[in-house]
Amino acid sequence: MLTIYGVHRSRASRTIWLAHEMGLTFEQVKVIQAYRLPNPDAPDAPIHTRSPAFLKINPNGHIPSIDDDGLVLHESLAINLYLAKRYGGVLGPADIAEDGQMGMWSVWAVTEVEPQSIQILYHLVARPPAERDPAIARAAIDALRAPIAVLDGALAKTGFLVGGRFTVADINVSEVVRYAMAAEELFDAAPAVRAWLQACHARPAFKRMMAEREAEPA
Repeated sequence: MLTIYGVHRSRASRTIWLAHEMGLTFEQVKVIQAYRLPNPDAPDAPIHTRSPAFLKINPNGHIPSIDDDGLVLHESLAINLYLAKRYGGVLGPADIAEDGQMGMWSVWAVTEVEPQSIQILYHLVARPPAERDPAIARAAIDALRAPIAVLDGALAKTGFLVGGRFTVADINVSEVVRYAMAAEELFDAAPAVRAWLQACHARPAFKRMMAEREAEPA
C-alpha cells in the first residue's frame, strides 16, 4: 500500500498528480507545514512537519514523503522518478537512456529553475503585498530567461521532454516551472513552453489534483 505524506498545498502536489496519472490507490496522511500553523505546539494542532510522529518518517521535517510497502522515500522529484519506474508504464523510462534523461531534467529543474521560480511565486503572488519585494521578483525573472529558453528549445522538437511522449519528466519540470507562471513575459518569449504548460494543465489528472488542492484550507 502506498502512503503519501503531505497536503496538496505543498510539493506533495507533484506526487499526487503522478499517482492520479497512473491510477494508483494510495492513502494520504495530511501532514501540513509547521510554519502555516499559528501554534504548532498546541495540544490540538494537526500533524505537521515538526510533529514527532512525522519526524520518525522524515527527520528532515519536509513534505512529501512516501512509504511504499515499507520503502520510505523523501524529495518529491526523486519520489516521482521512483514511482514512474515501478508503476508508470509509458510515464516511466523505456530504457536506460530515457532513465538518464528523466533524471537529468528533474535535477535541472531543481538547480536551474526552482531557486528563481519560487521567488517569483513568493514576490508576485503568494506573500501578502506588504511582504513582496519587486526587486527580488525582477532579479528572478531575469535569471530565468536563459533556462526557459533552453527548455523552449528542447520542447520545440516534439512537445515533450523525453521520448516524444508525456512522462514523469514533464510532470516534474512543469510543476517547478508552474511557480513562475505569474511572470507572463517569460512565456511570451517561449511559445513552446507556454503550449506545453497548457497541455500539461489540461490533463484530467492535473485538473483532479488542482481541484483537490483548491478544496484544502488555504
